[in-house]
Order: sequence, then C-alpha cells, then structure tokens
Amino acid sequence: MSSSYFTLTLIIAAIVLMQVNQRLGSPVLAIFARWLRWFVFAFGVAQLCTDFELIDRPFWVLVLAFLMLWFLIETFYNWLGIAAMSVSPMPLFPRYSVNPGGEEWPTQARFLKLKEWLRAQGFSLMQPYRAEIGGGIFLRGVVYQNQAEDIRLQITFMPISAATLGVCYSLVSQTEAGHRIVTDNFCIPYAGFYPEEWFVERLPWCRSLENLLARHQARLINEKALPIKSDPLADLNAQQHQLDQLNTQLGFLNPHAEREELGKISQAGRYRVWKEVWMLNYLGRPARYR
Repeated sequence: MSSSYFTLTLIIAAIVLMQVNQRLGSPVLAIFARWLRWFVFAFGVAQLCTDFELIDRPFWVLVLAFLMLWFLIETFYNWLGIAAMSVSPMPLFPRYSVNPGGEEWPTQARFLKLKEWLRAQGFSLMQPYRAEIGGGIFLRGVVYQNQAEDIRLQITFMPISAATLGVCYSLVSQTEAGHRIVTDNFCIPYAGFYPEEWFVERLPWCRSLENLLARHQARLINEKALPIKSDPLADLNAQQHQLDQLNTQLGFLNPHAEREELGKISQAGRYRVWKEVWMLNYLGRPARYR
C-alpha cells in the first residue's frame, strides 16, 4: 500500500508542476517535471503490474525495468526528432534580419521589469531582430549594449508553447587578445564546435540576467575588453556563417553537396546532439562548454 501512496504522490506532483510551468515557462522547472514524469511512468506501470499480478517479479525490479524502458523510448523519440530536424528545411544557423515590427517586448510583468532593469543598468537598445526558423515561425529578440560598449547583450524570446514564452540571454565581449567571451543561458541543444578564439560558457540553470551579467563580468577580470563597434545584425550573421563553415569542416555537418541526400547533420553530429539533449533535459547543462 505504501508504494501506491508514493506513486499517487508522484502523479499529483507531476501534474501540479506541469500546470505551474505552463505559465512560467521555466527550463529549471521543466527539468524537474521530466524527472517526475520518468519516475511516474516507472512506478505507475510497476504498480499496475503488481496490483493486477501481470508480472511475477519484485516491485523494485519492475521499477528498474520500466526506468530503463522509458530511457529507451525517449532515446528513440529524440533520435527520430534529430533525424527529422536534419532533413527538414529548418536552418540550423538561421539568418537574422531587422524586425519590421520594431522592438517587440511581451506585455507580461516579468518582461517589463526586465526592460526597466536594463535601462537602470545603462544598457541601450541597438537593434530589434528576428530570424525565421521555418514555416513562417520567427524567433524575435533585441540587441542591447552597455555604456562602455564592451558588453553586447542579445535577448531572444523563445516560444515554448502556444501560451508560454521564455527568454534567453547571450552576453558577448571582444578582448584585446582577440578572444570572444560569450556567457549565455540558452537551454536548446547546440552540440557543435566553436572557433578556437571563442570562450563560451553556457549556464541554462541561471535564469537571472543580473546573475548572468555578474558571471560575465567576472570572466572579464583578467581580460581587457574592447568597445564593440560592428553592426549588430552584420555581426550576428557573420557568426552564423562562421559556425556553419567550421562545423562543416570538422564533420559535425555534412558537406553542402551531400545535405539533400544525407541531411544536414552527420551521424557523429547526431550522436553529439542526442547526448546534449539528454544533458540539457535532465541535468541542465550542455555536454560541452566550448
């Protein structure tokens, strides 16, 4: 009976957490929801097998077996999703353009507070942008820069569901030594390669821009940051082009001539993406930091 109460508690907790996160769109809460969903499946199916005497095995053995079954099911599902993305027309490195609608901030209170905080910290708007990811769906965002012009902030609004909008930040600085220091909290898998002069730290758990900015500034203590004078959209598109070329050269992406037949992502690249999906979904950290 105790296992029944425990299973019921897991189910209720999973439902409540999912309902709360539908309004908040927090990647951190989403991680806990995935763990709960995994355990609900394992304990729930094991409980059914025990109650209806479908399998004559100890309860804990059934739980372990169904935990592994969930892993296999989700692995298969993720692998199919990666394969579909590879052959889809969706660009892996979309091109950014000026948002014709101008600066589009969501009207939710948390976003309005963020906008006020940026103004108080001396960040000024440089460019609203958008990038089409396929089917007329756009990622929208804005680029800000601080008064010293040595930190550029990219804010991207991420549609999580029809009713939920998330936000991710990317802080960038150029140094006198030729390094590109990037601190972001993107929670979508990348798994590709970065240029040697890029030093990227991805912190999906850090949802506070204030804390992320403090971390970025701490990384610049031993570096001399230079003012960034380049056009924001030209810089973003140059980065996308550079990443596409580099990942094609290093084998993460298939050569352009072979992409129509084999898809955009190579087999080695698909494994790296699958690994990063698992790391982000269940541990909240990328598989690689650079």
